[in-house]
Amino acid sequence: MKAMTVTQLAAAAGVSRRTMNRWMKMVKDEMRKHGYREGMYCLPPSVVKFLVEHYSIEV
Repeated sequence: MKAMTVTQLAAAAGVSRRTMNRWMKMVKDEMRKHGYREGMYCLPPSVVKFLVEHYSIEV
């Protein structure tokens, strides 16, 4: 897994960036355990992996 922006991850999921932000907001506490900090532009690989597995996104 590689680092991705929220926009890239949203495109891979086939949703808008706004929808991806809402999804991320629902699991923010779990993302923090994987190294997420509020306002990150580029999501670290561990966070991307968590979101891909949690929402079954094809990357």
